[in-house]
Amino acid sequence: MSDTIKQFIKSKLLSLRKVFKGRSKVDNTVFSGRIKYRHNKFWSPADAEIIRNTIMDASYAPEKWKNVENWQRKLSNKYNSRQFASMHGCRVPELYWRGRDCNQIDFSSLPAHYVIRPTIGHSCKSVFLMKNGRNLMDGRSYPDAEIIKALNKALADDHYQEFLIEEFVRTEEAEYKIPNDYKFYMFNGELAFVQVINRFNRKKGFTSFYDKAWNLLENVNSIYKQAADLQVKPRCFDEMYAYAVSLSKTYEIFVRIDFYATDKGAVFGEFTPTPGLGAAFTPFGDKLLINYWDQFCKGMI
Repeated sequence: MSDTIKQFIKSKLLSLRKVFKGRSKVDNTVFSGRIKYRHNKFWSPADAEIIRNTIMDASYAPEKWKNVENWQRKLSNKYNSRQFASMHGCRVPELYWRGRDCNQIDFSSLPAHYVIRPTIGHSCKSVFLMKNGRNLMDGRSYPDAEIIKALNKALADDHYQEFLIEEFVRTEEAEYKIPNDYKFYMFNGELAFVQVINRFNRKKGFTSFYDKAWNLLENVNSIYKQAADLQVKPRCFDEMYAYAVSLSKTYEIFVRIDFYATDKGAVFGEFTPTPGLGAAFTPFGDKLLINYWDQFCKGMI
C-alpha cells in the first residue's frame, strides 16, 4: 500500500473519530443533556442490568443498598423500589404475587380489582389496571389466558423482567379509576415542583404543575396537554411531600418520585431517575430544573 493511500485512510479515520466524538457530546448546561449523560452512565456498563435486578429487601442495611457505584440503579427495579420505600416508612400497595412463571398465577385468588406491572419499564407499558375483568389502561376486557399470553410475550423479550400483581389503590373518594399521578421532582430533599397527570389511558391525559405551596406554575413539560382547570390539592399532600423529602435525601441525586393520593393516604409509586430522557421540557422548566440541580445537587450525576 502506497504512503499516499495510507495517509488518505488515516485522514478519513481521523475525520470519522471527530464526527462520532462530536455526536457523543452532551450539553451539560441544559436538563436534557444532564439526563442523557446520566442515562449513559447508568445503563451502558456491562453489569448495569445485574445491578438493577439484584433483588433487595427492606431489612437490608443501608450499606448493602449502597455498595456499588450509582447504586440508585437498583431502585429502577420496581420491586426493589417498593422495598426501599417500605424501609423508609412509606405506604406501598399490597403485593399479591411476584415472579416470571405467569402460568402459576392463581387468578381465582385475586380480588375483582388489581394491578399488574413489570419490574422494569416506563410509560405504563405492559401495565394492566384491572377492574372486573377490564383493563382501564386500554378499555379492553381480558380473559385470564390472554393476560398470561401478553405477560409471557413481554418476559420473552427480557430475561431479567418480572411482574408484580398489586393492590388497586382507590382514590381519596374511594373510587376505582385510573389514579392521578403526583410526580415530585426532587433534588436531595428539595422540591422543584409537583407534576399532576390526569390520565385517560396509557398515552393520553392532562397535566399541570405546582410549587410546594400549591401555586400553579407555567407549563414545565409539553408531553401532555395543559389542564384547563386548577387541580384540587390532595388531602394527603403534606404526607406525600414528607415522604418525598425523606426518600430524596437518601437517594441524594436528582430523582422524580411518584405517589398516589388514596383513601388510605399517600401511597408510593416509583422512582424515575431519567424522566422522559429529558425530552419535551419547556425553556421555563429547563431553567427551573437546572437552577435546582446547580443549587442542591451541584457536581452530582
